[in-house]
Amino acid sequence: MSDDPTELSVTRFIAAPPAKVWDALANRQEEWWCPRPWKTTIDVQERHPGGRCEMTMHGPDGEVAPQAGIYLAYDEGRRFVTTDAVDGDFRPSGPFMVGIWEIAPEGDGTRYTATARHWSEESARQHEEMGFTEGWGICAEQLKALCEADG
Repeated sequence: MSDDPTELSVTRFIAAPPAKVWDALANRQEEWWCPRPWKTTIDVQERHPGGRCEMTMHGPDGEVAPQAGIYLAYDEGRRFVTTDAVDGDFRPSGPFMVGIWEIAPEGDGTRYTATARHWSEESARQHEEMGFTEGWGICAEQLKALCEADG
């Protein structure tokens, strides 16, 4: 956890090797990315710095929440970093955060950490009030369950 008031994060120990966790983290996002009963559809992933990162979240009552941004970093097997500050055509889109999803070996498993860095303390507070800890925690648990499921 950071002492930075503009940063929020969740972390989990996952009892699975890093390669398995990375595979689920990067390639199976539709299975864990948002809290159920919401679902995610991956629209575009150009996995390199500057590449488009677009998805749509679908709620149980017909809600549709498109997400558009770019990758700032993509380090295969370790982390990816995105922002919604600009879209895939580099048009400003009203920045909310920089998201960092990363893994690291830990003992006989993997440490998963998801971090949201905001432009201001106010936007971090708003994200927390929107349910960051609960929502991103549920996603972390869904990822953990997915990775630990098949031994």
